[in-house]
Amino acid sequence: MRGLNMVFIGIGLVAMGLGIIGIILPVLPTTPFILIASACFAKGSTRFDSWLKGTKVYKNYAEDYLQDRSMTFTRKAKLMIISDAMLAYPLITIDSLYVRIFILGVIAWKYWFFIFKIKTKKYH
Repeated sequence: MRGLNMVFIGIGLVAMGLGIIGIILPVLPTTPFILIASACFAKGSTRFDSWLKGTKVYKNYAEDYLQDRSMTFTRKAKLMIISDAMLAYPLITIDSLYVRIFILGVIAWKYWFFIFKIKTKKYH
């Protein structure tokens, strides 16, 4: 079981690093990477989990969502725009009809999830 914990910690550290880079680079969404890091640290190490939950990055980007499954409109919009931009490239460049239909399905599901499953907070 120790080896599996190390895998979770490793994935959590990579996700945390990508989340921190996402704060600086607007093309990387910070919140999903911090959520992945949180899930990995929760499974891999109570010490890493406690450390992450004490960081400012966690408090600013993931704590509100994990507490009550809600986000501010601004955060939702930013995530949607970034993910749309990332999905637009393969949608435009790939010639396969099946891949395009799949990508459109992912986009539709993403909008449904963000609109109907994640509550919108009025404040931050």
